Amino acid sequence: MPTSPAGTVVPTAEEPAKDDDEGGHTAPAATPEERGRTDIPVLALGGGLLIAFVLAALIAPTATGDAVNTVFTFVARWFGPLWQVLLLATFGVALWLGFSRYGNVRLGGAGQRPEYGRFQWIAMIMSTLLAGGGVFFAAGEPVQHYVDTPPFYDGVKSGTQEAADAALSQSFAHWGFLAWAVLGTLASIVMIRGQERGMPLRPRTLLYPILGERVRHSRLGAAVDVVCVIAVVAGTVGPIGFLGLQVSYGLSEVFGISGGYPLQLGVIVLLTVVAVLSVASGVDRGIQFFSKANIWLAVALMLVFLVLGSLGFVLDSFLGGFGQYARDFVPLALNRGDHAWLGSWTVFFFGWFLGYGPLMSIFVARISRGRTLRDLVVSTAIIPPLATMFWFTVFGGTGIFLEQRDPGAISGPLKSVGMDAAVISMAQRLPMGAVVAVALLLLTITFVVTTTDSMSYSIAAAGTTSGEPTRAVRAFWALLMGTAAAVLIAVGDGGITALQSFIVVTAVPVGFIMLPTLWTAPRVAREMALEQGAVAPDHPAPTALEPTALEPTASEPTASEPTAPAPNRSPDQAPAQAPAQAPAQDPRT
Repeated sequence: MPTSPAGTVVPTAEEPAKDDDEGGHTAPAATPEERGRTDIPVLALGGGLLIAFVLAALIAPTATGDAVNTVFTFVARWFGPLWQVLLLATFGVALWLGFSRYGNVRLGGAGQRPEYGRFQWIAMIMSTLLAGGGVFFAAGEPVQHYVDTPPFYDGVKSGTQEAADAALSQSFAHWGFLAWAVLGTLASIVMIRGQERGMPLRPRTLLYPILGERVRHSRLGAAVDVVCVIAVVAGTVGPIGFLGLQVSYGLSEVFGISGGYPLQLGVIVLLTVVAVLSVASGVDRGIQFFSKANIWLAVALMLVFLVLGSLGFVLDSFLGGFGQYARDFVPLALNRGDHAWLGSWTVFFFGWFLGYGPLMSIFVARISRGRTLRDLVVSTAIIPPLATMFWFTVFGGTGIFLEQRDPGAISGPLKSVGMDAAVISMAQRLPMGAVVAVALLLLTITFVVTTTDSMSYSIAAAGTTSGEPTRAVRAFWALLMGTAAAVLIAVGDGGITALQSFIVVTAVPVGFIMLPTLWTAPRVAREMALEQGAVAPDHPAPTALEPTALEPTASEPTASEPTAPAPNRSPDQAPAQAPAQAPAQDPRT
């Protein structure tokens, strides 16, 4: 068995490291040297651009919306195909890496052990994305596809079981394997490797395997950070806004509380305050607590819907929808039939998830050190999407079941009010509807808090040159995003819709930042595998004078300057590593 330069045993492919003490560690308190140093230009540019957009929407809402929609249409038409291929390729490469001989690679180094237990780890990963739209779209999207069959399934008669299967299949294509793969696999591998090499957890680190150390202080690196911050801010402010709308609509329907902007504002203020307190407390406290609470409450609500709704119909629909999705997996991912429909649905969602990619990879990298590469792939690209698809079936399938029994019961509020009305209307038609609706509102609050606090952490990390982001900066971003959502709701639905369209616009540069991970992630996975002895080298191991692919080249000694042999290392050992441093028709309404 090979040993590390420090003399410790390195696990091989035949003897992978175990997670015996999984979850037994807590993050050590940061020393003064480890506390973050804020990158003021990135903070100012990212926050300034968001404020400028909000002011433009407030001063000239119609002109701003028209301008954004014009650019949105162009981007969706000409960059949509690239994103569809990119997401499909990312999933394919991630699966290949996870189940290849590199799967036993220990992320962060052979001696690393997981900081969080498996349940806490997966809960934090799942809550971050599912909160972004899972509650808002889970009931409305399948019902929308059921009553208005997607172009890919043109010919399927609306209102039939075949239409139900097609509706769920189309929803799975948007929220399934491809979405999760681009958020938590290849980019996270590159990010963890960069941190192992002394790079900070910032979007620019995704280009480190290509550009090396110079990306750390370059203008290109700063531009990458700002673009990625803007993309994820747009992607987070939107959910804060329309989940706030959902809560205010539910309160109005269930308790008869007068709706309107004052109630919406009150809901957003509450969400923002809780998110600020959560992110200020750190990953190990608030973020972890709300993530676990989300999962348990979500599981309880699914059981309630299965018992009070139709368990048989939901299970049949899940199997039928998943079977159709598996059959049409690649054609659905690459479908280029109706460009207008794709822009409002598939390309919109793919652009949204792609925009989240770099910042989500920061969060996943922060909580995943010590996991194996295979564990990362399975726990991001397989388990969460399967759970998400079942989640969509429980809520969307129940909505379809109620719609079949009483046509218009769910689709009516969906068309007249929007997505925020679908899940509340569905809950009201179940036994103990008021109690179920209140539980849904509570889940909505905890989910949106988790999205806001985890993304606030990631955005703060993107603007931190070294160490952990400061508490003040983390709280600043949560507060700024909540304020932006409150202002845009005051503009009307058009403000949030314009921001949702802007998500797709910002995804253009982010797509080119994520593209290299298709080949850099396999490269760094191989390097880690060689270092940890998981694979045999194809050529002799490098000597102490030969830099690795990701390390800056050191000056070579001259003949007059002999190199002293490394102590306690045999000739076949690797050199020591450097220390780490339209309401119903358009989902945007």
